[in-house]
Amino acid sequence: MVASPRVPETRPCRRRRETARQRLGPGARRTLTTRVGPAGAARWLAVSLVAALLLASCSGQSVRTAAPAPTSPSPAASAGGVVGEPPGAASGAPTTPSPTPVPLVPAPTDGVLESPAAAERPVIAVMIDDAPAARPQSGLAEADILFQAPAEGGIPRYMALYQSGVAPSIGPIRSSRLYFVGWAAAWNPLYAHVGGAPNALAALDAMNGTSIWNADEFRWAAYMPRITTRVAPHNVYSSSQQLDDLAARLGVPPAPSPAWTFVDPAPPAARPAGGSLVVPYPAGVISYAYDPSTDRYLRSVDGAPEIDPGTGARVAPYDVVVVYVQVGPLLNAPGQATNQAKGRLEIGYTGSGQALVLRDGIAIEARWKKASDTAPLLLTQAAGPNAGAPIPLVRGQIAIQVVPIGTPVTLSVLPRMAPGSRSTPA
Repeated sequence: MVASPRVPETRPCRRRRETARQRLGPGARRTLTTRVGPAGAARWLAVSLVAALLLASCSGQSVRTAAPAPTSPSPAASAGGVVGEPPGAASGAPTTPSPTPVPLVPAPTDGVLESPAAAERPVIAVMIDDAPAARPQSGLAEADILFQAPAEGGIPRYMALYQSGVAPSIGPIRSSRLYFVGWAAAWNPLYAHVGGAPNALAALDAMNGTSIWNADEFRWAAYMPRITTRVAPHNVYSSSQQLDDLAARLGVPPAPSPAWTFVDPAPPAARPAGGSLVVPYPAGVISYAYDPSTDRYLRSVDGAPEIDPGTGARVAPYDVVVVYVQVGPLLNAPGQATNQAKGRLEIGYTGSGQALVLRDGIAIEARWKKASDTAPLLLTQAAGPNAGAPIPLVRGQIAIQVVPIGTPVTLSVLPRMAPGSRSTPA
């Protein structure tokens, strides 16, 4: 049995920078003094109750009292105020205004609802190693979007994007590849990496400061230090805080508007009892088991649950997307003499092709389209009466598995437990 993920359902409750939360300043302390004469027992009791309530509110404690029975106002009480005024209005007792609620908007990356100010934070893209010596990686469970695609030697590589999510540890950080640069550029992000293939470095130089902000560890090592518990090249790590600081230093702009539409998770009664997806790579098999209790896909690598050592959380996205692409050897070119010797790959990341979208325990045949480096990766329905229509994604982490055309993925989808309606896209 696969354990339930330890990741909370939504991210805003664990955002250290969430601006939607408002704090009220402490009330002014008051001193209440009442002298009671022999004939003032009733007045003393009433004033003592008011004083206790005021002191409790100043100390931050809540006091629960029974509601008094309704009575008609006495002439003395009505003479001092206007009938229909709220309690305390005539006596000048202070009232605390309710804070104005902040309207929430979808995060540009994963649709998690956050304040408008939080939704303008820049996107951070990080290249992450997937060699066996790099596992388990840190920061995968907290990523908003997680790309995994083939690289040389049969070992895939990750790119994690953060905007609403926060990771205390991210790594090991590795080198860039052109196709990851192209996928990242649609979000105008800070792009953190350690060197890269010649064509990727050339693209970063060309786009730097316009559609991507180049954060190479060779220049910005202070923000991506090397740890001592792992050996090179699997020892470069960072954190959301460090990369946010670097993004502020480099002037990375706010995140663009969302390219996708998002919906809330399906009602529990409308979710299937289970299901699975297996995506093979030469150096590792990725599998997902659908968990109807959370509407998430529990991720495993080579049959073992994938646990983020930075947080202890299970990697468990709400959406899994399989993107089929053309893959071939990257040939040498002027200034690129090492491509063939190292077995680097060329991936057709622009254009269009077949895709598969899993959400809410169901699978949707899809088409992907990306017109250019700076254009978003779009997902539309491939068949049926809604062919060509955008596919809404469930709010939360999105895992994108990029595989060569013809890769034999194994899909098991169970029927829904009961019919159910979906939330309105936002």
